[in-house]
Amino acid sequence: MKILSSILIEELKSFTQTHLEKAEEWKNLSLEILQKRPNEMAWNALECLEHLNYYGDFYISEIKRVMENSHLKNQEYFYSGILGNYFAKMMLPKEKGGKMNTFKEMNPFEKNLDKSVIDKFIKQQKELLDLLKLAESKNLTKIKTRISISKWIKLRLGDTFRVVIYHNFRHIKQAEKAILS
Repeated sequence: MKILSSILIEELKSFTQTHLEKAEEWKNLSLEILQKRPNEMAWNALECLEHLNYYGDFYISEIKRVMENSHLKNQEYFYSGILGNYFAKMMLPKEKGGKMNTFKEMNPFEKNLDKSVIDKFIKQQKELLDLLKLAESKNLTKIKTRISISKWIKLRLGDTFRVVIYHNFRHIKQAEKAILS
């Protein structure tokens, strides 16, 4: 995939801003609604956000670290890597089903969660917006990040942003379904 770096960043900012606004709205909902499950094995809205918080803890610090340590200037175009593009597309929600299993340490199922989960998610979305702003001056193709599931695999910075933000999108949709169930 080849895309203007500026267009990719604007698209990712738009997704992130929408996620931030949804979370702000959800702060006004009752704990009962936020803890409601669509079925006995499905995550509730707070569990969806807590799952994203777990990943945000890793990726926000990783993205910040690599951008602070790189002096590679931005390029007009971002070129997605084969693996990064695959992971990013995999994160987008599917029309029908598309259920994915998560790692045990990233699974918040049946944890006793409260609205502080939303506050943390909001903080992370604001940090992501700041990082996307900083990324406007960075090379999204040549700067690489580690990934949470393997210390040997690295993704291009633009792909890492896509994976994280599309993953957020997937679980925001899942949280909406839980709230409306």
